[in-house]
Amino acid sequence: MSDYLVVVESPTKAKTIKKYLGKRYKVVASMGHVIDLPKSQFAIDIENDFTPKYITIRGKGDVLKELKSAAKSAKKVFLAADPDREGEAICWHLSHALKIEEDAPCRVEFNEITEKAVKEAFKKPRLVDKYRVDAQQARRVLDRLVGYKISPLLWKKVKKGLSAGRVQSVALRLIVEREDEIERFVPEEYWSLEADLQNKDKSPFKARYTGKEGKKHVPSTKEEVDELLSGLKDRAFTVEDVRKKERRRRPSPPFTTSSLQQEASRKLGFTTRKTMMLAQQLYEGLKLGKEVVGLITYIRTDATRVAPSAQDEARQYITEKYGKPYLPSKPPVYTSKKGAQEAHEAIRPTAVEHSPEKIKESLSRDQLRLYRLIWDRFVASQMSPAVYDTVAVDIAAGPYNFRANGSQIKFDGFMKLYIEGKDEEEKEEGGLLPELAKGEELTLLELEPEQHFTQPPPRFSEAMLVKTLEEKGIGRPSTYAPIIGTLQTRGYVTREKKVFYATELGRVVLEQLLEFFPDILDAQFTAQMEEKLDIIAEGKLDWVDVIRDFYQDFAKSLKVAEEHMETVVITPEESDEECPKCGRTLVYKMGRYGKFLACPGFPDCRFAKPIIKELDVPCPTCNKPLVERKTKRGRIFYGCSGYPECEFTTWDVPQKDKCPRCGYLTVLKGKTLQCADKECGEILSGPPPKEKKQGKKGTAKTTKKEKVRSGKRG
Repeated sequence: MSDYLVVVESPTKAKTIKKYLGKRYKVVASMGHVIDLPKSQFAIDIENDFTPKYITIRGKGDVLKELKSAAKSAKKVFLAADPDREGEAICWHLSHALKIEEDAPCRVEFNEITEKAVKEAFKKPRLVDKYRVDAQQARRVLDRLVGYKISPLLWKKVKKGLSAGRVQSVALRLIVEREDEIERFVPEEYWSLEADLQNKDKSPFKARYTGKEGKKHVPSTKEEVDELLSGLKDRAFTVEDVRKKERRRRPSPPFTTSSLQQEASRKLGFTTRKTMMLAQQLYEGLKLGKEVVGLITYIRTDATRVAPSAQDEARQYITEKYGKPYLPSKPPVYTSKKGAQEAHEAIRPTAVEHSPEKIKESLSRDQLRLYRLIWDRFVASQMSPAVYDTVAVDIAAGPYNFRANGSQIKFDGFMKLYIEGKDEEEKEEGGLLPELAKGEELTLLELEPEQHFTQPPPRFSEAMLVKTLEEKGIGRPSTYAPIIGTLQTRGYVTREKKVFYATELGRVVLEQLLEFFPDILDAQFTAQMEEKLDIIAEGKLDWVDVIRDFYQDFAKSLKVAEEHMETVVITPEESDEECPKCGRTLVYKMGRYGKFLACPGFPDCRFAKPIIKELDVPCPTCNKPLVERKTKRGRIFYGCSGYPECEFTTWDVPQKDKCPRCGYLTVLKGKTLQCADKECGEILSGPPPKEKKQGKKGTAKTTKKEKVRSGKRG
């Protein structure tokens, strides 16, 4: 018989911890929450201080029975759920169910699943933190009030099965408002003018026209550019000034939940859900040889703090691997955002010695890619800043002003290992410039005018949406993935080519909510509520008072909505296909995996089929057309339209041109055009040119280049 019982959430975590604690400890998994609010009932007693009605979750009765039996025969019970508010709530429910005394220190908390961290945590168990529990309970009650009061209204007035989550609705508003901004956008024409120049050593570089006689000027029409070109004819180009500055670039801090989700989206193409699933596996432990090892620290955190022992370990590794110049004199300290839970650490490897190269055989491809990202980012965060020179060169051609900008790395520092990814709108310009001296005369090789049109703001990618939610204080690290998942599952948004588009249903729902519940959809209001939850967790605010203040105004809005919200009929878009079963015209419908075709006679006729996009490319096996398909997770692949007779498939984009070497199908893999036959593997010279597509008003990008050749000048 074991002396001590330890309850954690998952079997993997239980298995990892068990080997550290020894035979006197029995470690079991509760499989997450055992007790929670019922899904089928409102379960909040509004008249009695918003008291929640908790039940044993359906299907968890046997789990709870086993936990009670094990607790009775143990000398002491320890509760070791994850170190966040939800984990605290799980421990609180278990402490009551297992009849643990309120003054018994049973709560064990650790930030990483390593032998040292786990054993240290069991030396200092504490009481369950009631204030953290109150904050989590307040969040659950708030979400229940909003979701279970507004959603039935939407079922009655719009469509069955809809939901109106407190935080997800604000995220939907962000996506819809960005799309409205794009549709309203009116492009404006402007021109740039670049001069291809070379110095006395015949080293070429580019300079951009900035204005005339020291005043800024951006040409807006072709006529202006023609006048400018005429004025530049036979002008000598001379260097007026060269300014050099030494700059230092500090490494990015180690990952928080938000920054990990953003970077995994940018660099690896992972969804937030996939990132968190893989990170959970790395945190709970994977088998390295004969040992199960927790590879990273806790994954739900908004802090950038790093334990001194981890910094010491990283510093030793950096010295041995890269040398002393790459080691800063003191360990870097990073500032967390306001309200971050500093008891947590940033996401980092539990042991720097477990480098990606050493353990790659023990991890799946995607586990390794995410682990490498976390490991590289952490080690780089402890390295010296990069040092580079920035150069700005002012060039005159008579009264006309040009400027060339460049930079040159003097010391790569942390960039030797890792450089943070950027969203499209954040891309930096500038490259190397040759040595230039004030008063030096330059040779003009060519003038390149280029027409541009101003572009609307980009649609939200997952990385950009998570970044915006975090900046606005909407939600918390653990909520970003569920928010995005719910918006897609409910059919409010679709994700195409890695960006979000609002559906008609999403727009209708948002319009109804904005009319009657403007406060709930206000980003600032939502952020202020998150701050109040933080204050509750600190024990400085009573959770019932917060809920009561919220409900007073919410109840009034709810009453008005019940009386005045109009019924909206969403007419499905008709296709040009007939139902093969009953002859009705099939309509487009939105499901959790995107659009599909269905019979409007449901439920009498249940015919439905996926929308198949046919490519003008023949199957290399049977010559039937290839089609675009999607997996259940929404990933696009390409297969033969003759399936199941022909089972040809490929993840890469099929191309019309055949391989010149073997005559087989060619595919576009990333930016590389190559033969799809692995035995041939011919790499062709660059990707094919992209076809220009006609976009919506305000979204089309028009580019026109004209080259004006010139002889040598001055």
